[in-house]
Amino acid sequence: MKLFKSALVALILLLNLAIAQPSWADRPNLTTSTDYTEVSQAIDNLLQIKNTPDETEYTPEEIEQKLGDLKLQKYILETAQNWAQCRNETGKTLAVYAHKPKKVLQGNNLYFLGNGKITEDEWDCDGIYLPTGTKVAGIAGVEELAEPLAIKVVDGTQLIAKTNPETGAIEFNVPPAKTIKVGDVSLSIPNLSQAEIDAAAPNAPIED
Repeated sequence: MKLFKSALVALILLLNLAIAQPSWADRPNLTTSTDYTEVSQAIDNLLQIKNTPDETEYTPEEIEQKLGDLKLQKYILETAQNWAQCRNETGKTLAVYAHKPKKVLQGNNLYFLGNGKITEDEWDCDGIYLPTGTKVAGIAGVEELAEPLAIKVVDGTQLIAKTNPETGAIEFNVPPAKTIKVGDVSLSIPNLSQAEIDAAAPNAPIED
């Protein structure tokens, strides 16, 4: 009887491994990504600056704030179960950059994400396009942007964009990894108005 039970337990474990293996295979290993390399290097650089405060223009508070942001990004990259996703809770259409992870060489395309929607977890949402006139908390205070820009997040980030009902500013649940302006070759920044974005048919790949 004990031998039978042992064999049964072993069989169940093997079945669980067989079922779970595809999900493990699908989990992205983001510690080998360029994002992880850049974040780790940025943390090392800031730690060196922190040890030589007389040789930097940053205040100790600014250094600690940036270190905290970078450590959060590193934690996301080390623990993420899926590719980055963007959730739109702004009350209007959001323009997002996304691509298929296996087609990274094709670059990021701009898609339109409807209000209340979240991008498909098999895609990688790299960031959000913000047109001129947008109020964005944490980037330009609550002042309107004088020119269009994009915010980028590290792979694995579960980004939520909301509109503050009191200020009208878009707020993010995590600090952007980068702010990209017109002229930066790493990402194409078009000149779209919010009215044009709202008029566009939503076409972003979304979760059902």
